[in-house]
Amino acid sequence: MKINDHEPLGPYFPAVERYDNMIYRRCGRSGIDLPAISLGLWHNFGHSDDFKNSRTILRRAFDLGINHFDLANNYGPPYGSAEENFGRIFDKDFTPYRDELIISSKAGWDMWPGPYGNYGSRKYLIASLDQSLKRMGLEYVDIFYHHRPDPKTPLEETMGALDQIVRQGKALYVGISQYSAEDTEKAAKILKELGTPCLIHQPRYSMMDRWVEDGLLDVLEDRGIGAIAFSPLEQGVLTDKYLKGFPEDSRAVKDGRYLQAGAITEELLDKVKQLNGLAQKRGQSLAQMAIAWLLKDRRITSVLVGVSRPSQLDDNVKCLDNLEFSQTERSEIMTILNG
Repeated sequence: MKINDHEPLGPYFPAVERYDNMIYRRCGRSGIDLPAISLGLWHNFGHSDDFKNSRTILRRAFDLGINHFDLANNYGPPYGSAEENFGRIFDKDFTPYRDELIISSKAGWDMWPGPYGNYGSRKYLIASLDQSLKRMGLEYVDIFYHHRPDPKTPLEETMGALDQIVRQGKALYVGISQYSAEDTEKAAKILKELGTPCLIHQPRYSMMDRWVEDGLLDVLEDRGIGAIAFSPLEQGVLTDKYLKGFPEDSRAVKDGRYLQAGAITEELLDKVKQLNGLAQKRGQSLAQMAIAWLLKDRRITSVLVGVSRPSQLDDNVKCLDNLEFSQTERSEIMTILNG
């Protein structure tokens, strides 16, 4: 285990004005408001990362009014380490503010050997959440997700497990991630009949990955379910990071699991350059425009961002200064994306 905390930070006192400038949106037809920008701990919070930097990122997020921290059982690396590190940081800095926070976790990917450490069985989901709560030192999470569809387990069992988890007091709300429009409709119906409504759906969504627009967002609106988008910057493609090649610290160079250098073609880079020019005309960075593009749709409750340093949070939050797109800008963007 790598813990770089040999230079401990001083006591944390969050900014008094932390809620003054953040935009909060109602999550579907529920009583929950989420910040327009939430912090995902998918990357940069594992045991191989700098603990002090992780702690500084979380502090800065809360100071900016980002009170939603999103985790999963397999975030790291290694699996479970993001939750462990978050638990240590929570204990040091955020315990007095637990009731101000929305903390979420998920289960659905492989976590331990054997047939019961993956997918969507009742046994796996409940066991995984118990482990997550222990790692984080929490009595409950605010939102617990089924992380991905399981084609072999009946939806009734998976949704029944989510309902049981709420009734046991281990989660306040439940959600699903990466479900199709059709399966979302079915899952929402089952959960409603059980008496535990589906609060939120977490899909992968960016300007260059718009599958949710083909039916899913309509289902969410009709069912009163919120939406929180992950990978809004397409793993760094929708930033200025690759405009001049591949920096050594880029995800395409360091970690090919989620973004392979071969996927960044000349055609793609040409689109990115055109989008970057449009963003500059709007007075935004490409990353800011990419996040704003998602938030222009009121069906998107929040956008999950992942950062490697606190200053990136400040840059992302600045997108909230301009969420409006003229008809001309919309047309130009769609021409670029579809070209």
